[in-house]
Amino acid sequence: MCGFCGYYSIKSTVSQNVLYDMSNTLNHRGPDNQNIWIDHVQNIGFAHNRLSILDVSPAGNQPMKSTSGRFIICFNGEIYNHLQLRKKIANLGHTFDYKGQSDTETLLCCFDVFGIKKTIQESVGMFAFAVYDNIEKKLILGRDRFGEKPLYYGWNKGNFYFGSELKAFKRNPSFSPQINFNSLSNFMEYSYIPSPESIFEGINKLIPGNLLTVSLVDNIENSSIESYWNLHSIVNQSINKNLFKGSDVDAISILEHLLSESVKMQQLSDVPVGAFLSGGIDSSLIVALMQSQSSIPVNTFTIGFIEDIYNEAKYASKVADYLGTNHHEIFIESKDVVDVIPLLPFLYDEPFADSSQIPTFLVSQLARKYVKVSLSGDAGDEIFGGYNRYNQAARFKKYPFFLKSFIANSILSCNANQLKTFYQIIKPILPTTFKSSNPAEHLVKIASILNLKSDWEIYQKLVKTGLSSNILISSNEYNPKSRQYFDFLPKDSDFSSRMMFTDILTYLPDDILCKVDRAAMGVSLETRVPFLDPSIVDFAWRLPMNMKIRNGRGKWILRELLKKYVPSNLIERPKMGFALPIDSWLRHSLKEWAESLLTEKELNESGYFNTKYVRKIWQSHLTGQKNHQHQLWNILMFRAWQKYWI
Repeated sequence: MCGFCGYYSIKSTVSQNVLYDMSNTLNHRGPDNQNIWIDHVQNIGFAHNRLSILDVSPAGNQPMKSTSGRFIICFNGEIYNHLQLRKKIANLGHTFDYKGQSDTETLLCCFDVFGIKKTIQESVGMFAFAVYDNIEKKLILGRDRFGEKPLYYGWNKGNFYFGSELKAFKRNPSFSPQINFNSLSNFMEYSYIPSPESIFEGINKLIPGNLLTVSLVDNIENSSIESYWNLHSIVNQSINKNLFKGSDVDAISILEHLLSESVKMQQLSDVPVGAFLSGGIDSSLIVALMQSQSSIPVNTFTIGFIEDIYNEAKYASKVADYLGTNHHEIFIESKDVVDVIPLLPFLYDEPFADSSQIPTFLVSQLARKYVKVSLSGDAGDEIFGGYNRYNQAARFKKYPFFLKSFIANSILSCNANQLKTFYQIIKPILPTTFKSSNPAEHLVKIASILNLKSDWEIYQKLVKTGLSSNILISSNEYNPKSRQYFDFLPKDSDFSSRMMFTDILTYLPDDILCKVDRAAMGVSLETRVPFLDPSIVDFAWRLPMNMKIRNGRGKWILRELLKKYVPSNLIERPKMGFALPIDSWLRHSLKEWAESLLTEKELNESGYFNTKYVRKIWQSHLTGQKNHQHQLWNILMFRAWQKYWI
């Protein structure tokens, strides 16, 4: 796990001092070593910051050159099967005088044997890299299959920039960015910026599973992208000819083997390894498998909240006690959030408003005191149907539209007292996520979904957190990038499958994995995600939906597997996640900070917001008239980012 950056210039000489300045912004990603490499003839330079995990000796330092001298690489991530790759090329008769045991050196040797694309197709891991081909005079960028590791790139005033984080680009005096209004609109609706766009015009995020090539021969602005892996083909094969036909017992046994192997492989490290433990299904299963493979207690980490309704630490503690881990926990309150908020624009580079970014950073900070690598249970929801919306959609779709519309209009015509009564009547049949102490808010949300006709509209209603059309000064009509993924599967396919497919390609890399990577790397902690082993994703898509969602509950197969390790009474409860009481904190401990960013003067000077509307929802929230926490948090995260960056 590391960080890297670099640039290629068609107008000026690449500067060593500028490269070091750019690299210095990434010290948190790699505090163990810093190096640069420059080809002055082709005007291209790399800078690398190393977090030593495999082969902590200088033999693993980068930028690294291949034995042949053809390839120079900057690499961020881990190749979990790199020892198998070494054996494979040895079995083919290729011998190399390895200088160390790093996976980076393994990649370079494989590049010499197989070429870049085939090597990456054979590699299992999480990664982003930049490679210079000294023979063909090409720069090749690559990103892992699911987007665990970040990679930004783009042309700006004759320079082609690339790197792990945008902040490195900013340190180049030639870099002159402009805010992308379409990205800002997307951010205000989703709380993150969907790939491939970034917050800046002309600067993109490389789509996971792709390779990008820039030719340095003709001194012109150019790039081409090709896919080395995509989820489309996996799903097509599974749906058309490879659907799992075995029994429940068979499926659980196969998944146990695959996940155990993934956990085993991802514990490969020359430094201490631990795991995040929320006490939920996913993280508990990862920890259970880790502990079953270890003769000593595994280090586990969780975060708790003073507000009991948000606190999962008590559940995590019970699971840790049962499994016998060496458990560490920390409890936070609003004052801890106040301390973290100023760090967020630096950590995330782009506006990012998933508020669980804060506890994720704090639990990473805790873990880094004891370990250098932490496994997580992320991606279990997207792959095995864990989100409530997958089940909600099926419930909403099974009734005829005229009936849903009648119910929706009835709800919308009710006053506050009537809504409370109506809520009590229908509460027993509502999905868990809608059971709340605020019935009016949830019933209105139900009504807004019931009035929608198309699957796409329903999905968008379930995943959006805000409305850019009212918040921003002007809002152009745009087609969200996720639409192409949602429409990829046939319209008569299972609605939950279409949502899961879209989430894996959008919400997972751009929100969940982004959140964890930036938070953890902000404290120089490597995180790994066992559920994202390609063999597990492939198997999950072969499973029929009733092995994922059964009797109205998601992650059925994960629950059944976990029962082999942990009593069900310790983990069977409604899904919580890393939620924060933002609504209450904005009215109290965070009020002064929020108000400083939402004054009429500040909003007018920002140049992007409908000041009257924003002030209206802010006052409405403060009085408790309505909970606008999601819209407000999106605005506040952008305003905090804007003041830091612009």
